[in-house]
Amino acid sequence: MSVTTAFDLRRHLRGGGHSAGVWAALAALILFGLLRYENFGGAYNISSFLNYNAMFIVISVGMCFVILTGGIDLSVGSVAAFTSVVAAYLSPWGIQIALPGAVMAGLAIGALNAFFVVAMRIPPFIATLATMLGAKGGALVISGAQTISIDWGSNFTKLGMGKAFDLLPWTAVITAIVVVGLWILLERTSLGRTVLAIGGGEDAAAMMGLNTRGAKAFVYMLSGGCAGLAGVFLASGFGAGQPLEGIGWELSAIASVVVGGTLLTGGLGSVGATVAGALLLGLVFNILNFENGRGVISLSAYWQMVIRGAFLLLVILLQSRLSRATQKELS
Repeated sequence: MSVTTAFDLRRHLRGGGHSAGVWAALAALILFGLLRYENFGGAYNISSFLNYNAMFIVISVGMCFVILTGGIDLSVGSVAAFTSVVAAYLSPWGIQIALPGAVMAGLAIGALNAFFVVAMRIPPFIATLATMLGAKGGALVISGAQTISIDWGSNFTKLGMGKAFDLLPWTAVITAIVVVGLWILLERTSLGRTVLAIGGGEDAAAMMGLNTRGAKAFVYMLSGGCAGLAGVFLASGFGAGQPLEGIGWELSAIASVVVGGTLLTGGLGSVGATVAGALLLGLVFNILNFENGRGVISLSAYWQMVIRGAFLLLVILLQSRLSRATQKELS
């Protein structure tokens, strides 16, 4: 196969071949919910669904960039918990201080991950596992292992509990802006092409003169910043910094990324399909809640982890087959 043909195939897979299934599944699940449940398409359910899942979408798109380079970031859940506490402490000064302050805290932890992975050459799994434990411990230390109430007299609550123009939650609006910006970054800039090239082969990308070290540092800082923003959503939406939250969020983010068709080995994937994957996972649990309400089934919240784990395993098995088929087509 010629280089041009291989490039065209990769572009096709990134644009639709790997992600068409998640969009079809998402559409089918929405149609099922609309037909089965009376209030599924109601304003309250849609608003609540978008508001709650904004945290997971933001974390997932950050994780997408890391996985596209062939890396992993296990710290995002703990970083979100840590930054939710930071945001709660900063809430008396309003959203104009709490939001950038918490995001900066997430960026700082992301920069630490970048230093370990890029400069120290520590495997991403080990490096981000260490920062996961450190961020979780830091959240418990600065909060005294207690939830930290936000300042209800400031404008901080408007972010997680208010709506833009009385239509959509502010969290959903901000998330949409982030998603569009990151889609443009990946699809339309040289940095995005470098990220994809690293996943396709880091040594080859470096030999082409691409700034692979800078791009890898960027994706870990981006992931940390996205987790920081999720922490702001968490504190503002629930009215408190939550040091014990974030457990398993990294698995949800990874699941969303791989469900969206991004290869765990890197090089192939898209931001849009990652969002679809996050929405699909959120919709599964939304429908389960409706079923609980009808009395058809009775699943506790603990079953969500079981379902999420089984779902992730199934997708990874399917991806493994798809990856081998893709490698044959590209060879």
